[in-house]
Amino acid sequence: MVQQLTPETKPEIIYPDSDGNPMAENTEHYEWIVKIKENLEILFASENDVFIAGDLLWYPVEGSVKTRQAPDVMVIFGRPKGRRGSYKQWQENNIIPQVVFEILSPGNRTKEMAKKMLFYQRYGVEEYYIYNPDTLELIGFIREGEWFEAIEEISNWVSPRLGIRFELTSDNLEIYYPDGRKFLSSLELNQQMEQERQRAEQERQNYQDLLAKLQAKGIDINTL
Repeated sequence: MVQQLTPETKPEIIYPDSDGNPMAENTEHYEWIVKIKENLEILFASENDVFIAGDLLWYPVEGSVKTRQAPDVMVIFGRPKGRRGSYKQWQENNIIPQVVFEILSPGNRTKEMAKKMLFYQRYGVEEYYIYNPDTLELIGFIREGEWFEAIEEISNWVSPRLGIRFELTSDNLEIYYPDGRKFLSSLELNQQMEQERQRAEQERQNYQDLLAKLQAKGIDINTL
């Protein structure tokens, strides 16, 4: 009698969707993450193969649960938009996030940020931007071969991948779309939309008033 051996099955590896850390440590930290992420979503809204995520765990190596980072914002060209619990690179045609943003908060430590930089450098990020809202300091790195090179003049720098421009003022960081529009917060966007609605309503009212005056004079605009 021949005894058949059952092939040994490997246990499924679970890749957690959370690292247990909060997305942001304070309101300003959170606002900057949302501002950058949502404006990039607007910028690439018509491009279905650009995936943008905020505070999403990125696993670059299959089988290594501990090899991971959750960038404040990351942009991946060549992957479709859509819901993900995490970004498992081997399930995404092995496409590396090309652009990463980190917003510093009081809880960030030099050692922690150094580890993040080494991680992004090692696993192929092309552009890496770090902004400290407290000191108004923006630092950028761009890949040259296997290594990051610091961007010496960051003010008015234009991202090669994103086409956006960074401008450091005396009291803020401003980011601009390729067409020159400024990145706005959700509140500022809402205010802008309200102003445009009011302007359109005023133009409609002016047209109605002019029409009424012409009709009062017996002028039919349909015959003009």
